[in-house]
Amino acid sequence: MSTGAGSPGFSARLTAPLLLGSLLNPLNTTMISTALVAIGHTFGIGAADTAWLISVLYLASAVGQPVLGKLADSFGPRRVFLAGLVIVFASGLIGAVAPSFGWLVVSRLLLGVGTSAAYPAAMSVLRDEGRRVGRPAPRTVLARVSFAALGSAAVGPTLGGLLVALVGWRGIFAVNLPVALIAFAAGLIWIPKDPPRESAVTGRSLRDTLDPLGIALFSAALTVLVFFLLDLARPMWWLLAPFGVLTAVLVGWQLRRPRPFIDLRMLAGNGPLARTYLRHGVSYLLIYCVMYGFTQWLEEARDFSSGETGVLLLPMSVAALVCSLLGARTKGIYGPLALACLLLTGGSVLLFFVGGDTPLAVLLLAGACFGIPQGLIGTSNQAAVQAHAPPESIGSAAGLQRTAQYIGAIAASSLIALAYGRQAGDGGLHLMAGVCAVLGLLLIVLTLTDRALRARS
Repeated sequence: MSTGAGSPGFSARLTAPLLLGSLLNPLNTTMISTALVAIGHTFGIGAADTAWLISVLYLASAVGQPVLGKLADSFGPRRVFLAGLVIVFASGLIGAVAPSFGWLVVSRLLLGVGTSAAYPAAMSVLRDEGRRVGRPAPRTVLARVSFAALGSAAVGPTLGGLLVALVGWRGIFAVNLPVALIAFAAGLIWIPKDPPRESAVTGRSLRDTLDPLGIALFSAALTVLVFFLLDLARPMWWLLAPFGVLTAVLVGWQLRRPRPFIDLRMLAGNGPLARTYLRHGVSYLLIYCVMYGFTQWLEEARDFSSGETGVLLLPMSVAALVCSLLGARTKGIYGPLALACLLLTGGSVLLFFVGGDTPLAVLLLAGACFGIPQGLIGTSNQAAVQAHAPPESIGSAAGLQRTAQYIGAIAASSLIALAYGRQAGDGGLHLMAGVCAVLGLLLIVLTLTDRALRARS
């Protein structure tokens, strides 16, 4: 029997809407990077304020991915998938006509919630289809879903720069409208209706399934932390008190809960998995510092247009795309991760020495130094999660990997806000690069000393 994507049970029609939906979140996380300066000029605000457009989407996604994944597993992925696309359409409409910066923040918040539904729902749809036909989803199908996410994130800065140059920054929001409509129509027609879920069979309530108190505590703690991190130039130290209290209450509740939102006992007893989350979060902190911070520096310190900046980031995007494919085909984990950590650190050191008269070739090289790791890290850490997570918890484990990535992105936006203030300059870029270089060295140590990675290679 053939196991290709077009074989019975996993048709191209089934996977097409899943691929479209899965690219929306990573595309929107990176596409806005070349629009931040233009948005700041429109509303008369600086980098410290526009950083909220980055953080609010990641904050919503960090909570939304595991929550919507549980909803998809318990109440049906088709319902969750389609509902998420409706929210994406609403967010795109709000952003395209937003009269103030506050409305843009609302748009990004809704975008984070809506796009968080697609990936976990897609995994649940494929699992249901596998149960129906009596075999798991083919590797080619899973590889395409993974590549849709990695590839869209990689091309996001270049696409964003072209949209800003052609139609203005509102195009970054408006582009979601046709994609959401097409994905919704395709999903409505081609995704099978949801089979009976566990919650319907067992009579388990929504409260029992989702752990709403755990979600609320996690959301509140993360929100307080974001407010503290986004103003490190004038830190509000008093926020650390409620953050500590909320975190302590969250830990206590999760340890008592039979079906917790975050399985802390599993994490505490699974060192390789916990280290994977830490490595993934720190890696993406460095990647997003370049994705957002380097692009702002190119536009404000070097006076490149949004379109020119998008073209300058093309080598990074191409390198990420190519290495995503190579990483998906590589069986080992240790080698690709070690190479990625070395390149992240080397790229950070290189950025520390760039300035207003740095040759264009060096700027292109710096971007490539971060593009290659972007392609390798996503696939390798995904393989590490699959290798180390308990089989019965693979869905929630994958969701937590995405959460670690989003927390890294939030930390990156905080570092950018601290380094740049109201305008990106050489000093801010060097501060950001220096911090990234130190974190890169720690990442190298964390990776090279991880025996569990060597055992899987």
